[in-house]
Amino acid sequence: MCGICGIFHFASDQRADDAALLQMNQQIVHRGPDDAGTLLRDGAGLAMRRLSIIDLKTGHQPLSNEDGSLWIVFNGEIYNHAELRQKMLARGHTYRTHSDTESIVHLYEEYGHDCVKHLRGMFAFVIWDQAQHKLFAARDRLGIKPFYYRLHDGTFIFGSEIKSLLAFPGVEAAFNSSVLSEYLAFGYVAGEETFFSGIRKLPAGHTLELNRSEGLKIQQYWDLSVAEDPETRPRDYYVRRYRELLDDAVSSHLMSDVPLGVFLSGGLDSSAVAALTARGSQQPIQTFSVGYAEQAYSELPYARIVADHIGSQHHEVQVTRRQFFETLPDVIWHEDEPVCWTSSVALYHLAKLTREHVTVVLTGEGSDETLAGYTRYPWTVWNARMDSLYRGVVPTAFRAFLREEIHSAKLGASLRRRLEHTCLGRDGASWPSFYFDNFYSAFSAGEQRQILTAEFQNSADSTYAGSMAFWERSSGTLLKRLLYTDINTYLVELLMKQDQMSMAASLESRVPFLDHPLVEFAAGIPSSYAVKGLEGKSILKSAVEDLLPHSIIYRKKMGFPTPWSGWLVGKQLEELEELLLEPRSTQRNIFQPDAVRRIFAEHRARTRDNSTRIWRLLNLELWFRVFVDGEYSGPKDLPSRSFATA
Repeated sequence: MCGICGIFHFASDQRADDAALLQMNQQIVHRGPDDAGTLLRDGAGLAMRRLSIIDLKTGHQPLSNEDGSLWIVFNGEIYNHAELRQKMLARGHTYRTHSDTESIVHLYEEYGHDCVKHLRGMFAFVIWDQAQHKLFAARDRLGIKPFYYRLHDGTFIFGSEIKSLLAFPGVEAAFNSSVLSEYLAFGYVAGEETFFSGIRKLPAGHTLELNRSEGLKIQQYWDLSVAEDPETRPRDYYVRRYRELLDDAVSSHLMSDVPLGVFLSGGLDSSAVAALTARGSQQPIQTFSVGYAEQAYSELPYARIVADHIGSQHHEVQVTRRQFFETLPDVIWHEDEPVCWTSSVALYHLAKLTREHVTVVLTGEGSDETLAGYTRYPWTVWNARMDSLYRGVVPTAFRAFLREEIHSAKLGASLRRRLEHTCLGRDGASWPSFYFDNFYSAFSAGEQRQILTAEFQNSADSTYAGSMAFWERSSGTLLKRLLYTDINTYLVELLMKQDQMSMAASLESRVPFLDHPLVEFAAGIPSSYAVKGLEGKSILKSAVEDLLPHSIIYRKKMGFPTPWSGWLVGKQLEELEELLLEPRSTQRNIFQPDAVRRIFAEHRARTRDNSTRIWRLLNLELWFRVFVDGEYSGPKDLPSRSFATA
């Protein structure tokens, strides 16, 4: 696990600048405080920061093949590297280390760009091919590891974090206004764009090739296009087989030469991972939980039940309201973009606690998106059936009238929210309204036109384009289409949060539920087996009944809650409103000040729960201050910024 960055110049007479490379690498020292290395070859420069996990003594990077014609910088873990090593040795390759990184180089020698198809794990890497004067890069199938790049005026730069690219001379932190509308709706950007003009993301499951004669070429090597099995096998088969694959995934993810633990929320997913980890350990494992003094938003009691059940050494941290607000700029700096979910702040504090005890942690991310764990999935399937009947008997004009009444009538926030989740409050003829606005959008496209200034109102035309691209590409039952879309959008953002918040504390996080053979199997489970009524993850619940208490497996999902809405009262609410209406905020000319005042007034009067809308506005403004205004240079507790150059 580490951070990587680098430079490539198209001009044959232009060499990569060592000082610029070191400056880029310096920005990601938190990703790898144990070691550093650089390589300069012709117009290319590679750099890395290493968090030593495997092969502590000889795993230094950049690393080459036998004759030095290929060099790699790599971020991630390859869980089948022992098997790959034996295969490469049998084909005559020589190893100088015991690291998984070296197997990637030899696979590239054997298979070229198809090397990625042999890898099982999480990864983002770049190979410099000296013979062909080519850069080859790849990102893992699900997007567990990040990869950002910029191609401008004959120079290509890349990095594990955007801040690394911003350190390159001449790169400005300029706002990419084209993503504004999508952010206001979803809180994240689903496609290849980022908040920074000119800086893009390599999509999950894609490779990138770059050379002076052919330029930049990006190709997809994996897509979750697995057909759903016909219902010819009994449900027990899927329960049994999923458990076998989950056992194997967790076992493979325990590979480590340093101490390892588990994030334990007390929910089904992390509890299952913790129980399987404990079962495979000779000693009590270490588990870590985060919560709040506000009991209604804290899952700590459930985590303690699981910790006692599996006999782990359990550690907890509670986040106060003051800590939450004080560390929010740190979290934005680490995530590089406005923070989508309030849970990022809790995860930041949890990672710091965890790093005091271990270097590697397993998490439960990915189960909800692959096994239909969120209530919105079965609810949408049911809602779609009801909508079909509703539209068949109720005239279009009356349906539109009723939607408007629900939206504008003097209702309590709770009742309005419930009605807006049904087909009565949604336009079944518009998928963005029926699904995206129902469960994701803080500000729908229509609401954005009411709050944005004239300069930005046209951006609302592209609100749903990123997510709709994946929806239109999906196939199969309605449930499978929902999961495919979320895996390619929502989950990628969750994984970015997981990566950046753990690496902020120099902690490696692993996600066994996203082992790609397990994900592919889950995609084939018949929809009728995947959910039971309005409850998801039916297969997983049955698969782990021997591991966990019934009260944990079948309790209501809380989903990493935060008392954010409860904190938005009194003086705190007034201070946030003042911040968003300060001259420096309004002079950005993005939002109409009266519209911002109305949002706070509605929330104060409890006619509408605007907590998510206020979160979006606050994070956008703080992002401007951290990056565009440049008034913030990073957390005070970053590791030493010293370097070891290879």
